[in-house]
Amino acid sequence: MNTSTMSEHVASEAVPLPLRPELVAQLAHVRALLAREFSSVPAISDACLTCSFQAEDVLLLYLARELRPEIPVLFLDTGYHFAETYAYRDEIAAAWNLDLHNLVPAATTAQQEAEYGMLHQDAPDRCCALRKVQPLFAAVANYKMWLTGLRREQARSRTALEEAADFTLPSGVTVRKLSPFADWTTRDVWQACQHYGIPLLSLYDKGYTSIGCEPCTTLPTDPNDPRSGRWAGKKVECGIHIQAAPR
Repeated sequence: MNTSTMSEHVASEAVPLPLRPELVAQLAHVRALLAREFSSVPAISDACLTCSFQAEDVLLLYLARELRPEIPVLFLDTGYHFAETYAYRDEIAAAWNLDLHNLVPAATTAQQEAEYGMLHQDAPDRCCALRKVQPLFAAVANYKMWLTGLRREQARSRTALEEAADFTLPSGVTVRKLSPFADWTTRDVWQACQHYGIPLLSLYDKGYTSIGCEPCTTLPTDPNDPRSGRWAGKKVECGIHIQAAPR
């Protein structure tokens, strides 16, 4: 998909493209899963969706909004994102009238760097803990259900990912965590986005395959590993979803 003309298409009607029968079945499964799980948490404020505004998250948001247009959307505003990510977030949020919650860390990037130096270079686990893990877990604790766009194919650390499972936060609060795309491929995600006319983050056009904070994201170094451009190979997870693992 050409993402360079996002602003021209983000609010337009989708022009459906044919889907493989298998993908039609996968989409039906996701919709049924969401409907079943949402029925157990009837209030809008019971469920949230974390969104990095990468392809999987935006597609999940599109499908979830069919059932819950006002679902709270949590974005981890680390202060280190690409300018393109912020611009895309704002455009999607405006076009889809999202209930967007920008989660910010206790300290600004300037405050953190003044106190600890460049943690994203010297101690990325600690940087992620301060700017991602702590703010997100504090926010998710206010909900009963947490939707994510995680996929098993994304990293070897996610091979045991379940579509639905209880997740206990460090505070002891347990939430229902959904990853409806657990067994989806990158091809599945992109074809579904094309089908629904969903514009994607322009950084994909530059060759990025996994997009996080700008200082910790490069073009992939391994064509077979979409997350090989993250954290200069020092780790594969930020710590939000599973324990960080060395590459």
